[in-house]
Amino acid sequence: MTTADDQAPRPRLGMLRIIALYKLLKVLLLLLAAYGELRLHDAALSAKLATWAQGRPLGLEHAVVTRALTLFSGLSETEIHVMRIATFTYAAVFAIEGIGLWMRKRWAEWLTCIITASLIPLEVWEFAHRPNLGKAAVVIGNAAIVAYLVWHVRAKGRGAAGASAAAPGAAQPTSPEERGRR
Repeated sequence: MTTADDQAPRPRLGMLRIIALYKLLKVLLLLLAAYGELRLHDAALSAKLATWAQGRPLGLEHAVVTRALTLFSGLSETEIHVMRIATFTYAAVFAIEGIGLWMRKRWAEWLTCIITASLIPLEVWEFAHRPNLGKAAVVIGNAAIVAYLVWHVRAKGRGAAGASAAAPGAAQPTSPEERGRR
């Protein structure tokens, strides 16, 4: 028996997939940051970066490179290991969220909603202490993602409840894709 879901073509790039791409972009940036941190332990590379930044005293890159080198050079081995673990943990969580959303899994919608919402207070705190446009954009973007996912999950939940109430003897999902969505 065919249903309306079987007949309607899925959008190629819907909002869930856009959010998934955003999460996967975060994974890429975190992995690049972890790689950069590993490379900064090479004294020759750190010296080259410091020399390069000193040659551009008025550029934005001077402030960024100098701040990064100062930050990383003052960390103990324990702090470096904690930073690596946190970076890879966040990357793993964002990868799970992104892949699950790309596959349109309901559990990924819930996971992304909960984790993203739990990080918003930290982002607001960071924005309140050192405001800039980038931090404001992250807070607004993540709040919009949470609002959309809450709406999306609740709308799908009402639709599923209405469909099962309308057809009390309806068959249970049989295909792996149907079972995986629940």
